[in-house]
Amino acid sequence: MKHIVIVGATSAMAEHCARIWAEREDCLFSLIARDQERCTRIQKDLETRNPNTQCKLYQVNFTDPAAISELITRVSEIPVDIALIAHGTLPDQQACEEDLSLCEHTLTINGTSPVIFAEAFAKQMAPLDYGHIALIGSVAGDRGRKSNYVYGAAKGLVTRYAQGLQHRFAKTGVRVTLVKPGPTKTPMTQAMTNADSFADVRDVAQQILKAIDSHTATAYVPMKWALIMMIIRHLPRIVFNRMNI
Repeated sequence: MKHIVIVGATSAMAEHCARIWAEREDCLFSLIARDQERCTRIQKDLETRNPNTQCKLYQVNFTDPAAISELITRVSEIPVDIALIAHGTLPDQQACEEDLSLCEHTLTINGTSPVIFAEAFAKQMAPLDYGHIALIGSVAGDRGRKSNYVYGAAKGLVTRYAQGLQHRFAKTGVRVTLVKPGPTKTPMTQAMTNADSFADVRDVAQQILKAIDSHTATAYVPMKWALIMMIIRHLPRIVFNRMNI
């Protein structure tokens, strides 16, 4: 039975990934989330989709390195096949500019926290020479833009960290996948302008699993964002600064 650990198990992307996994094979899920009531509902849904599914629920302070280390050590007593790190928030950029505490929290929960979780998993997987760490980044981390540069800075940290972790484990049995979703229809984005045009979260989840299954190093989902962000990254500053993005 595959042991899959999901950090941020109540996020829409993570929940839909778990549904797909549960429907296609028997899994032991270790679900880590702050909202335990909602996590319990997800557990019941997964067990309904596959009666052979097993779930263990965990709660932790997502910004406490010592607590994270202790939890991942405990969870990893059963070797982890896949660790999906999917938690985060999407605050308003202007609110971050006006509230430095929110700015700090945004950088921590979207950047530092995923890195600490990934490093905790890496510590457990390295001696076994086995395991797969998948981090949910964002296209927002590819180039700083005025509309979301605090969030983008945090995701940029995740990108650079994932690249370094991939380099570290390049000649080992530990795999690292960085997934960069574009705008996706989730509760986190429902209030945004043009949210109806965003990618369906179920399709995004399918592509996340495809990237993990194929051991893809970096996956843009949907794939069109690879081309879009390549163009944005290479725009001359004089052109980029005229854009309202």
